Amino acid sequence: MLVHIEKLLSPEQVRLVRSKLDAADAPWVDGRVTAGFQGAPVKFNQQIDELSPLAHELGDLILAQLERHPRFISSCLPLAVYPPMFNRYGEGMNFGSHVDGSIRIVPGTGRRLRTDISATLFLSEPGDYDGGELQIDDAFGMHSVKLAAGDMIIYPASSLHRVLPIVRGTRVASFFWVQSMIRDDAQRTLLFDMDNAIQTLNRTGADEAARSTLVGNYHNLVRMWGEA
Repeated sequence: MLVHIEKLLSPEQVRLVRSKLDAADAPWVDGRVTAGFQGAPVKFNQQIDELSPLAHELGDLILAQLERHPRFISSCLPLAVYPPMFNRYGEGMNFGSHVDGSIRIVPGTGRRLRTDISATLFLSEPGDYDGGELQIDDAFGMHSVKLAAGDMIIYPASSLHRVLPIVRGTRVASFFWVQSMIRDDAQRTLLFDMDNAIQTLNRTGADEAARSTLVGNYHNLVRMWGEA
């Protein structure tokens, strides 16, 4: 399931984040420092040092927005979120085809997180760069994603994906992973669709008894499939 989450960050928040990332003293490092065995040979970008105070500050801002965003909660049913990281692609940089590692260790904690869902939050406007599309492969084909600054795409971390080479400008983004209460993507998709249907029925004032039954079925499925 691919889900577009619009305006996770406001324009003002995007400007704040970019001003700090674009500052001369921002701690950019080679992106391969966090790449796994498969990703390292095809990864050519820069990242903010994930242990730096700046990464923690900006990551906390994003986490605060995620906690209150109903579409993120509904689509991901998050159990844990890896601290957001930040990357930058200049001209000629790219990230070849790869699948994200299945387990990440949260820095400084020793805590392991299963990567059910990958997320990319765009921090550059599409017109600021050429190339740099995020391409995601699934059973229905290849999807090319290039969103407005402040918008986010989420997709199964098991998907083969890539970032195409930049031919002009600079692409800046945040990326992270989610461990969901619902491990299986097909089950998450069913629950997301059911939740959307419930919200539509609530807005239209449909039969109350039928809505109550549907809500009960939703929570019973979460209870059956979920981990907490």
